[in-house]
Amino acid sequence: MSNHLNQENTIAAMSTPPGAGGIGIIRMSGAESLEILRRIFVPLDKNCAYESHRLYYGHVTDPADSKVLDEVLAVYMQAPRTYTREDVVEIHCHGSFLVLQNVLELLLRQGVELAEPGEFTKRAFLNGRIDLTQAEAVIDILTARTNKGVDLAQEQLSGSLFQQIDIIRKSLTNMRAVIEVAIDFPDEDVEIVDHSHLISQLDTEVASPLDKLLRSAEQGKIYREGISVVIAGLPNVGKSSLLNTLLQEERALVTEIPGTTRDTIEEYIDILGMPVRLVDTAGIREDAETVEELGIQRAKELINAADLVLFMLDGAREISAADVRLYESVAHKPLLVLVNKTDVCKVHEGFTRPLGTDAPAVYISAREQHGIEELKKAIFNRVASGSEQWEETACAPNMRHKLALQKANEACIRIQEALNMGLTSDLIAVELQECLDQLGEIVGETTTEDILDVIFEQFCLGK
Repeated sequence: MSNHLNQENTIAAMSTPPGAGGIGIIRMSGAESLEILRRIFVPLDKNCAYESHRLYYGHVTDPADSKVLDEVLAVYMQAPRTYTREDVVEIHCHGSFLVLQNVLELLLRQGVELAEPGEFTKRAFLNGRIDLTQAEAVIDILTARTNKGVDLAQEQLSGSLFQQIDIIRKSLTNMRAVIEVAIDFPDEDVEIVDHSHLISQLDTEVASPLDKLLRSAEQGKIYREGISVVIAGLPNVGKSSLLNTLLQEERALVTEIPGTTRDTIEEYIDILGMPVRLVDTAGIREDAETVEELGIQRAKELINAADLVLFMLDGAREISAADVRLYESVAHKPLLVLVNKTDVCKVHEGFTRPLGTDAPAVYISAREQHGIEELKKAIFNRVASGSEQWEETACAPNMRHKLALQKANEACIRIQEALNMGLTSDLIAVELQECLDQLGEIVGETTTEDILDVIFEQFCLGK
């Protein structure tokens, strides 16, 4: 962002998405916000006092020719009780993109600058209203695909991650204070520094909380980004029916003719809070025609890239050699074996552990929606089992946080080694500061300008 530290200018942007709607909002932030509002807003009350946080009815009018642009409600919010801790003005217009564009262009003609992506939230961070983890939580709220994702983002926005990081940093600061005294009084080093106590404190108050945060980062990634699940199997085993059942809509064409699905169909669904990108693929068979073969090749590529494969079998018939060959081609992936069509057949003994798999199969009827809740739980448990300890956590560090946590953890290990080896206090102090710096980067105290630019460029305009 070009104006990273330039907060003297007043900025504006549309804060509602483009398109027709009942209301569209334009937001201004900066010292000149009220003055510019007075210039372009004609309130119904001629004695309008512009009290803070109070809506006023009137019209936006171009001062150049007195042309009325829209009938609006306007609100002035005086600093510091605002989102950015600057003076803020919001103009609530009719939700027409053309009307909003005209009002925004009028503001720009008054000397306001167009806000860059995320600039309002960036000003909130730079002005100390929120820390960097809370700023990133705003992105997560805007992009969350499930209610669980929203809940985790709301927890982070309330400061849960900052608070956990802050507790660790305070412990490190206390330890550093002890080490600094030892550096200042080297002759008293043995008496001042109780290495065994520092080792215990480091393990309890730093290493263990860091380990817990790193584990929760893996869960956060799943709740934030989701997983890719591909439905695979021979033609006509019921893949498209399963997709339709999981989506609760007729998204894929279902017929008795093998090979109906010739391309992939992708949709997101919520499975116990996890965003799941569900992919229905073409049935894989060896004697496919040219167009179908293209879909089969695409299916194989998606299977190789998937986080989880749902391998479907037709429970109404015996397992065939083609089933076995296809299973062997996907057995290197994390998978669940599904036996479909249990509504029209009795599951025979060979399906108890089909294809020699270690785990029992999941039995479903995609058409009658039998076993679907059990399937959802099986998908969740298959993914959750990849974590040593899956927790209902209120903290979800993102990838940037995880990298900093890993570096802090590495510094913590070096501190432990230095204490165990009885190394000098100045070397221990260096590693303590490194650990502090990495945690400071998470909350934004030691974050470089380039990283801040990357973070806030992920925002939409007007936020």
